[in-house]
Amino acid sequence: MSVGKSVPRVDAYDKVTGRAKYTDDMVEKNALVGKVMHSTIANGWVKSMDISEAEKIPGVVKILTCMDVPDIQFPTAGHPWSTDASHQDVMDRKLLNRRVRLYGDDIAAVIAEDEVAASRAIKAIRVEYEQYEHVLDPYEAMKEGASQLHDEYPNNILKHSGFEDGDFEEAIKEEGLIRVEGTYETPIVQHCHIEPPVSYCYMENGRYVVVASTQIPHIVRRVVGQALGISWGKVRVVKPYIGGGFGNKQDVLYEPLNAYMCQQVGGRLVKLEISREETFYATRVRHAMTFNIVSYVRPSGRIVASQCKVVSNQGAYASHGHSVVSKSMTSFRQLYNYEKACKVEGYTVYTNTAAAGAMRGYGTPQSVFAIESHAEDIANTLGMDPLEYRRMNMMPVGYTDPFSKNVNYFDSLNQCISRARKAIDYDQKRKLYQEQTGPVRRGIGMALLWYNTAVWPISLEVSSCRMVLNQDGSVQIQLAETEIGQGADTAFAQMAADTLGIPFEKINTISTQDTDVTPFGLGAYASRQTYVGGMAVKKTAVLLKQKILDYAHEMTRMLPEDIDLVDGNIVWKTNKNKILLSLEDLAQEAFYSMEHAQHITAEATAQCKSNAYSLGCAFAEVEVDIPLGKVTLLNLVNVHDCGQLINPQLAKMQVHGGMSMAIGYGLSERLMYDEKTGKPLNDNLLDYKLSTTMDHPDLSADFVENYEPTSAYGTKALGEPPAVPGAPAIRNAILNATGVAINKLPMNPHLLYPAFRDAGLI
Repeated sequence: MSVGKSVPRVDAYDKVTGRAKYTDDMVEKNALVGKVMHSTIANGWVKSMDISEAEKIPGVVKILTCMDVPDIQFPTAGHPWSTDASHQDVMDRKLLNRRVRLYGDDIAAVIAEDEVAASRAIKAIRVEYEQYEHVLDPYEAMKEGASQLHDEYPNNILKHSGFEDGDFEEAIKEEGLIRVEGTYETPIVQHCHIEPPVSYCYMENGRYVVVASTQIPHIVRRVVGQALGISWGKVRVVKPYIGGGFGNKQDVLYEPLNAYMCQQVGGRLVKLEISREETFYATRVRHAMTFNIVSYVRPSGRIVASQCKVVSNQGAYASHGHSVVSKSMTSFRQLYNYEKACKVEGYTVYTNTAAAGAMRGYGTPQSVFAIESHAEDIANTLGMDPLEYRRMNMMPVGYTDPFSKNVNYFDSLNQCISRARKAIDYDQKRKLYQEQTGPVRRGIGMALLWYNTAVWPISLEVSSCRMVLNQDGSVQIQLAETEIGQGADTAFAQMAADTLGIPFEKINTISTQDTDVTPFGLGAYASRQTYVGGMAVKKTAVLLKQKILDYAHEMTRMLPEDIDLVDGNIVWKTNKNKILLSLEDLAQEAFYSMEHAQHITAEATAQCKSNAYSLGCAFAEVEVDIPLGKVTLLNLVNVHDCGQLINPQLAKMQVHGGMSMAIGYGLSERLMYDEKTGKPLNDNLLDYKLSTTMDHPDLSADFVENYEPTSAYGTKALGEPPAVPGAPAIRNAILNATGVAINKLPMNPHLLYPAFRDAGLI
């Protein structure tokens, strides 16, 4: 059995030796270089553009302006297409934008022989703007008289929606209820993947070949076709190895513009790579959200009703738009069980900031920070132990979601809490830190997490797999579900090996995707890979195994139902030690038989109409230097129920990576803007404060393995959940240490010092 073992990654050797080929490694040396010109105002209109001096620069091949591009608006979000127009993503972006909506908007592009010529040309272009007043705050953007970014959306509201379970107004009439209110804010942050967005495009036989660092090759194909107004079949997308994405590359970023640039120079190869600084403002960011929560609880601690209003800063363009805040809103229905009513409404609002899109957690890092901070505030108000409060109110076993029909089959939250509580010695430290004084204090806190696996029933969930038996008895496996560093290809190989009955080493995983060759699938997002892709793997492996056994019947005369494939050999079911023939012998006979030559392959599509609850928690221990407003994270423990572990070592790797992102989100990261100009202030890795190894304690990851019954291999989401509970756990530990509730991220000295001063601690 391969599933459940920490086998080495299938891509490990090539990556650590530098043999793995990323997009930039594959570009021909004679490629033309593309460079984008960005606006120097945050809101307005390009009145005119003078490119005459830029065209004179040696090495400049062609200059494209926002006046030249096709008048086609297209979507960029990496969601599956829908034939139902109401389920299609918002089309509000063009290849280049004359209507400027953020500082750094794409207004022109240069194609040159080299980067020096392209950079010089960008500087030589003269632009005349009509400038409007910019708006960076979503609450200001919704006010009457605020500058309108998109005429189709009055008051800059992309969408407003909500739901109500029960009757909130009636529920709060109950006598004796205690009202607790809080407002919680999360910031704009950027993904900061190692490899910047990069692509190159050339034409071959009248078709566009786009090679790109993307999570979603089949979706890129469709969007490039839409943006250029050409048949989707005219586009081929190749995804090599990718240096991280975290959701940023779940958007179609610069691939359409790259294809258009290629078209404008007669199909010559054009490379388009953007800088780290451009990545901050010209790609995607995580939505900043503000939550106002009002809850009504009994003195016993039971939540009777809760109401939340959330406002999400969408930035200049829709990208994933309201779907992200919708997932945030869903957290309120899932994580806690409100006895009588839960009422939630959300607004997604355009502003003159970087467009917000998918980022690891897809709205739940924001909502769980608010929910779990609020849970701690309620427990403090009631004088209850925070664990007791949560256990009284959290999602119970057997809970069924009214919309998705998801069922909580296991007592996962209690199991995760118990394991993490013991690992960090929560009870002893809670007592130890009870009566602290002095300038340096310690505290301990925790937070729960909830996450859905995949996107059904909001959107299509489908995955296809192809398997091919080779002459030596090995098997090639290929999916469109992309390896982006998380280890998916290794997990798929382990799954295939177990279902087929062959050694893991005999599985050859094709780690790159090519839309001309790779079967259709949707890519890497929504923590869907092992869940949805696993269904396709199992379905295909079962088909391939049956074909192998049918051929073995011809060679052994034994009935297919009486034989099996075990460890790469055809065996008799009643005596599995009896090897009838090896798979390698069978394969060679099938390929070269004079009697019955057969290329044994299988391909299948799995459409998934379910998803699953991924649950867990984080416990954090901190030391707070009150006069400095400085937090040192001493210990962080995450425990997850992600179903059966396919590869325990890879699972720990996933959790450690998510915990690291949570530390930065909680303590240091924030993309800042100049209020006067709308210009980003810290769009570089010096001024944007990512957490480093110096900011990390030893990270502890553990698991509760409850086999998920809706999954082909018992798995469910793990890619995104680890990034969710860390920030609120740290916040609650700071509260435990100081008695000061911090309701805004990041909790850096700029925020903590005045909060401690106002509380009388300084």
